[in-house]
Amino acid sequence: MSERQTVQRRRGRGGRERIIAAATALFETQGIIATGMEQVASVAPVSKRTLYAHFPTKDELVVGYLRHLVESGRTMEAVLEREDLSPRERLLALFSVPDEGDGPIRGCPFVDAAAEFPDPQSPVHQYAAEQKRRLTDLLAELVSALGVTEPVILVEQLAILADGAASRSMVLNDASCGRYARAAAEALLDAAIPTAIRSR
Repeated sequence: MSERQTVQRRRGRGGRERIIAAATALFETQGIIATGMEQVASVAPVSKRTLYAHFPTKDELVVGYLRHLVESGRTMEAVLEREDLSPRERLLALFSVPDEGDGPIRGCPFVDAAAEFPDPQSPVHQYAAEQKRRLTDLLAELVSALGVTEPVILVEQLAILADGAASRSMVLNDASCGRYARAAAEALLDAAIPTAIRSR
């Protein structure tokens, strides 16, 4: 097999994975709306025919990208499912904003996507909303495990704190915003959870 044939064969494999990898890099550096389908195909690299075979529309590509983040544990919600941490530790870990080193701090991808696709009927907006409802469900499970008998208000407070910390950290490029949100979350938990089980 010639070198050219080897390269072509290699490029033909894993087309979907390369498309998602390219879309992820482009969406996170220049935004979703600013990224065109042709640019994604070029960076992947795949033909436009291959791109559209996997993702017939831009909306489907964006949802695929968001789903990839969920499945690979690259969202802030992932920490809530860690079995090596106690319920309280998981809740407070939600407020640890990742330090991206030299790169800019990225906020919540679901908030970002919903902002770029503001129509509530958009598949992208709907998927982002679905993930925010999933966050609420995860928080409710953990809060209930800590003995809170009426968790609805506390869950919403924690969700708003988490989204606010992620968004503010992104806008200011300052990971310390998470520290302040964590302190507020600790105060809310201490006020709501019976003293006997706060150490769980």
